[in-house]
Formats: sequence, C-alpha cells, structure tokens
Amino acid sequence: MSADVQDLHARRLAALERIWANAPGLRGQLTAVNHGTIALRFIVAGLAFMLVGGLLAMFIRLQLAWFDAEVLDPERYNQFVTLHGTTMMFLFAVPVMEGFAMYLLPKMLGARDLPFPRLGAFGWWCYLFGGLFLYSSLLFDAAPDGGWFMYVPLTDATFSPGKGPDFWLIGVTFAEIAAVTAAVELIVAVLLTRAPGMDIRRMPLFAWAILVTAFMIAMGFPPLILASILLELQRAFGFVFFDPALGGDPLLWQHLFWLFGHPEVYIIFLPAAGVVSMVVPTFARRPVAGHAWVVLALVSTGFLSFGLWVHHMFAVGIPLLALAFFSAASMAVAVPTSIQVFAWIATLWSGRPWLRLPLLHVLGFFVVFVLGGLTGVMLAFVPFDWQAHDTHFVVAHLHYVLIGGMMFPMFAGLYYWLPLASGRMPSESLGRTAFWLVVVGFHLTFVPMHLTGLLGMPRRVYTYSPSLGVEWLNLLSTAGGFLLAIGIVAILVDVGLCFVHGRRGRANPWRAGTLEWAVPVPVPNYNFASVPRVDDDYPLWRDRTLAARAAGTDGLLGDPARGRRELLGTGIVSARPEQVVFLPSSSWLPLACAGAIAVLLACFIAGWYAAAAACLVPLLALFCAWAWNTGWPGAPREVEAGEGIVLPSQYACRNAPGWWAVVATMLIVGSLFASLVFAYFYLWLGSEGWPPPGMGEGGRPAAGHWLALAMLPAAWLCGSVATAALDGGAKRRRRVVVPALLAVAAVLVSVGVELPLLAAEPGPPQAHAYASVVWTLAGFCAVHLLVAALLCAYACARIGARLVDAARPLEWRVACAFLRYAVAQAAIGWAVIHLFPVLQ
Repeated sequence: MSADVQDLHARRLAALERIWANAPGLRGQLTAVNHGTIALRFIVAGLAFMLVGGLLAMFIRLQLAWFDAEVLDPERYNQFVTLHGTTMMFLFAVPVMEGFAMYLLPKMLGARDLPFPRLGAFGWWCYLFGGLFLYSSLLFDAAPDGGWFMYVPLTDATFSPGKGPDFWLIGVTFAEIAAVTAAVELIVAVLLTRAPGMDIRRMPLFAWAILVTAFMIAMGFPPLILASILLELQRAFGFVFFDPALGGDPLLWQHLFWLFGHPEVYIIFLPAAGVVSMVVPTFARRPVAGHAWVVLALVSTGFLSFGLWVHHMFAVGIPLLALAFFSAASMAVAVPTSIQVFAWIATLWSGRPWLRLPLLHVLGFFVVFVLGGLTGVMLAFVPFDWQAHDTHFVVAHLHYVLIGGMMFPMFAGLYYWLPLASGRMPSESLGRTAFWLVVVGFHLTFVPMHLTGLLGMPRRVYTYSPSLGVEWLNLLSTAGGFLLAIGIVAILVDVGLCFVHGRRGRANPWRAGTLEWAVPVPVPNYNFASVPRVDDDYPLWRDRTLAARAAGTDGLLGDPARGRRELLGTGIVSARPEQVVFLPSSSWLPLACAGAIAVLLACFIAGWYAAAAACLVPLLALFCAWAWNTGWPGAPREVEAGEGIVLPSQYACRNAPGWWAVVATMLIVGSLFASLVFAYFYLWLGSEGWPPPGMGEGGRPAAGHWLALAMLPAAWLCGSVATAALDGGAKRRRRVVVPALLAVAAVLVSVGVELPLLAAEPGPPQAHAYASVVWTLAGFCAVHLLVAALLCAYACARIGARLVDAARPLEWRVACAFLRYAVAQAAIGWAVIHLFPVLQ
C-alpha cells in the first residue's frame, strides 16, 4: 500500500471517528445515541436491578427460613415479594436481553448502528425513569404490595387506597415504553440493515431469535399496557371495568395480564436461546445442526406462546372444554423448544467441544431448563395444576424455567462476548468457581421448594404452620439462596475485573465464525470502516480476509466525505443494497422528551391532573422538534455509496426504515386496540344486559353518528387524492396540501361530532362498565385520529418547506399510512359501539 493510500485511509478513519463519536464530558453522556453506548447502559442497569431484586429475595428467604421468623412483617413481606417479581420480570430480564440485542445486532448484521438511534436513547431514559419511579415508592412509604401480577379487586381503590398500585402501574408502563420502542427498532434493523449477501437464509440464529422476540413484544406487551391504563382509570377517575356490581369483571384483568404474561416467558427465553445458538457452534467447531429447523422452532414458539395464557387460570372456573384446549396447547409448546435442544446437542455431539466458560454455562442451562420444562409439562395437566396451584411448587418451576432459560444463557453470553466489549479475557479459575457456586446454590434453593409445595406450603404467604413439617426444607432453601447469591456476585465481579485487570486477548479469541468478531478491538463507534459483504452463514470461517477488508475504507460507505452518520439499507429478503440511511447525531431531545413524560406522570401520581394535562403542550413541542430534525432534512435524492454504486437516500426509497417503523407501530397500536375490543366483548358476553336498561341508544345510531362515520371515508379519500397528487409530481404544492388539509378537517369533524353525542348517551363512565368501556374505546380512537391529523399537518408543513415532494415522498407516505390506519380503526370502533348492542 502506497504512502498516499495509507494517508487517505488514516484521514478517512479519523473522519469516521469524529462523525460517530459521542460529545465529550457529561454532555456526551446525556446526549449519546450510539447503539453501543445505549446498549451497555441497558445491560449495566439491568444487572444493577438484578442485584436489587436479588437482595429483596434474600430478605424473603430469611423470613421463610423458619416458621416463626420475624425478619419482615406481613406488609413489608408483600411489598418485597411484589418488588422482587416486578424487578426481575420488567426491569431485569427483558431490558438486559434487549441490551444484548442492541449491542450485538449491528455488529452481527454488518451495520454501523441501529436505524433509529434517538429512539433507542429515548427508550433507555424511559426505562431508567420507570425503574426509579417504581422504587421511589419506598421513599413515600407507598410501595406496591399486590404482587407482580397486581390482581384486582385487591389492587383497586377500595382495597388499596394508597398510592402503591399507582406507582406500580405508572412505573411499569413507563418502563415498558423502552420495550416497545426497542421492538420497533430491532424489527427494522433485522429486516433492512443486514450486510450485502446476508439474505434471509444466512441470518444468524441470534438475529432470528431477536426478530421473533421483537414481534412478540409488539403483540404481547400492549394487553398489559391496556390493563394498566384501565386499572389506573378505575383508581383515579372511578371507571368500573373490574367492578362486578356495575357490570365489570375482575377476571378481565387476569385475561389481559396473562395475554402478556405467558408470551413474556418466551420473550425472555427466545433471546437466550439465540445466545445458545451462537455459543454452541463456536465451541463445537461446526455449524449448528438443523439451522432451518431451529428457525422454524423459534417462529413456532412465538406463535404458540400466544395460545397459552389460560395456563395460569386453570383454577378460576373456566369450562372444561376450554381447559382441555389450553392444556394441550401448554404441552404442544414443548415440541419446538425440544427441537432446539436436540439441535444443540447434535451440534456438540458431532463437533469437537471446547469446554470454556461460555460452554460451561450452556451445559448448566441444558440441565436446569430441561428440568424446568418437565415440571411445566406436569403443570399443563389440569388435575395436577389444581393440586399444585398457588403453592411453592409453581414458584420452583418458574425459577427453573426463568433462571435456567435466561440467566445461564445470559452468563454464557456475557463471557462469550466479553472479549469483544473489553478487549480482555475473563478469569477462567474465578469464573469456574462462580459457576459451580451458582449451580449448587440454585439446586439447593429450588429443589426443596418443589417438595414444600407438594406438602402444601402456599406461595406469597409470609409464614407457615409448623404442622406442615417443612422447616428444614425451607432452611435448606435459604442457605442455598445465599450460596446462589454469592455465585452471581462472583460472576459480576469477575466481569467487572476483566475490564480493568483481564489478560489482553487477541482478535476473535474463540475463533468464531460470525460477523461481530470481524470488528476491530477496541470496537470503534462506527463498527465497520466499510460495510462488509458476506456469502456464508459463518463468513469468518469461509473468508479469513473479511475482517481486514471491513477495516479498510475503500468499500461501501468507506468515504465519509458527506460528514454524516450513514447506514446501508438492504433488501428484506435478498439483502441487496437499496438505500443510504442518514442517521441523526447526539441530541438532548431523547432525554428532554423522557423527562417531560416523567414530570407528567409524577403530576398524575400526585393527583395534579391539570398540571399533568398542561405537560402535554411542551411534550408535543419536543416531539415536533424531534421529528423536524430527524436524519438529514436536506438529503439529496441519490448518493454515491462506494464501489461505483449509486443508491437513493431513505427519503426517496419506498422500502425506507421510517416506512417499516410506522408498520411496526401500527402493529403495536393494533394489538392495543384489539385488546380493548376484546375487553368490550368479554364484558358484554358476561353481562346480563349490554347496554343496561336506560343506557345507550337501544336502537339505530342517530344521524349525528352517521355523519361522524361518513367523515372517515372522506378523510381516507382526501388522503389518497393528496398521495396521487404527490406521486404525480405536481408543480404546485397546493395540489397536495389542499386535499391533505381537507383530510385533517374531516378527521376533526368526525371527532368533534362523535364525542359530544356519546357524552349524552351512555352516561358518565362511573355509572356502569358499559359506559366505561365505550368512553375508553371512543377516546382511544379519537386520540389516534388526532395524532393522524397532526402527522398530516406536519407533512403539509414539510411540503411547504420543500422537504417533501414526488422524489422524496417518505414523510407523506408515513403520515397517510397512519391516517388510513386511524380511519379504519375508528370505523371498527364505531361499529363495535353502535351496532353490536343492537344485534343482541
């Protein structure tokens, strides 16, 4: 290589580092949006919450160590049980695995970053503030005590008049914003940012697991979000969704919660399974056996997991035929999981296993998770479940599945990718000692809990009768719990020391074959100087020069002359280069938006509802500023991508990340809407009169309602006319703006006519569950229509500023797509409210 070429290469690398670097000092920490920085924050915060949740578990075990222990009083015991379960399920398991995904996927897919870096940073701040919201309840002596499942009626205002449930409902929902925003980002990243040549058949299994998980989050989290909103409306404003005296039903909460709760188990497990599918081939020295079968198993698990929610409700009085169906479904989900386990075993059996720390934790996972799966099959039998329900047997099963299915793979992944993040190797001796402490401590803790459960010890009870004869078993569980805690702390200390005192490792120390090991160490903020091309499932095993080529600056996007953060967009199936995506740099906006939401929710918890409503104005202004400054507003239609390839920018590409983001968002909102419609019909079918006498129309919809409905297709038509005018390349902007504004006007008329009419018909929402759900359904549709109108007005402003036209139609396409969705949703909501009571 000549001196001139070397100098050009050095200048380009320096420019890439300058473009992708975080700002210095505290400002850089608060404004960072780079995926590596945000992902490590998720992982560190999740592990910190794990330690806090583990500390709570130690207090719980001390209280149960002997039948007359007085470590915790009943109220504090219930609070600790609630915070422990909530922390482990909502603040540790899912965020940590999302952190792994955010850190690894761009490197594994050959990309420089995730497609929406500000969205990832916003999710991080929401997650942090949500966790702090939950634990701040301890400062106000208002910690929630209703269990991590918050069953009603024990958590409504009658039986829990304090603020504890409000802290749980608002804190958990706030933290869940991070989960759903990450789902959108990860779906788009896997579909559109894979390296050229990495077609759908060559995707790493970890990427497949994350893609399935992200879709499960998009479908599974909305029911819990809706349930939290409904319960908070009942507590704060007197709605009656769960009050049986006024047409509600407490079991509605259980249905909505477990529509989330059982997919949640697999949302936790599937990323861990993806980790195992990456570790096993590396240490077996051969590709994973049955790659296509593992992919099918991942997808099948995702589908089947949504048919299992009644698995947790076998004892509530559901008809026997339904119990038989859900019992069969609970056993059927073991089939795709078994396929993955047999594929991993076959890979190790046919390879040459190299027993290092990551593989050691995988072997621990095999033992623990399989045992947990066997007890899960036992609980799938209804007669056995009736006997073991709400006993410590279920607690033991849950921990075998979650710790075996998530924590052991997580530690395997920590040790596996630690040299990538730190450039150093962990201590093999300390790591092995910690592993055996965890294994022995785990079994000592939870094997006796199976026995105490079978002997009749109930869960979530702070003491027990000595007549059960379980004192020594509980004492053994407590001793094992402390041994387990010591082992976990030892692992985390080992990981922390590795960053400071670990032996420096060479590049790709495990001799892995996947693309994340092609990045330089220490990892630069831009990951790859040039976007690599791949032609195999394990490209580093096939092409040993790939890492060197990716470190050069003469490939795709290797020239940073435009001075922008750039990402290569590729085809969903083929992974052929299709577009250049311009990403925003560091920004205060994610922190400001999350902070504004935090202030709004704090005012809501305090009961300052007018102040909370006033916070919507600055919040809306911040989101508008965010939207206006996203990406590169003045981006050209086409750009030189390197290697002689000219590609459109994302604003001119029909397959743009923004388009797929709105599709994923509509999937999430649609799941939320479907859950609300489910609640409507569930309450209707369980009610003696729907609507009750003297409430509702009891006949045909009035003329005003038909007018409101007629405005919806008018809005759709005007949006379509505006899209046609834009696609036709109209020279005068008003040919687009006028029908777009007419669509906005039609939406506003529909909302303005429908809501006042409803106010006079079902009556106040406190009167009956029918009025509560009708008002909520109408308000839900109205909010989304108003958001659609706002998006259309925003797109009109962009057209007026000459930032959207026929050559760059992305933002109008996004606004019009959401308008059509909101119109369709409102039409369905109108039909549910006005037609179905007439048909009964």
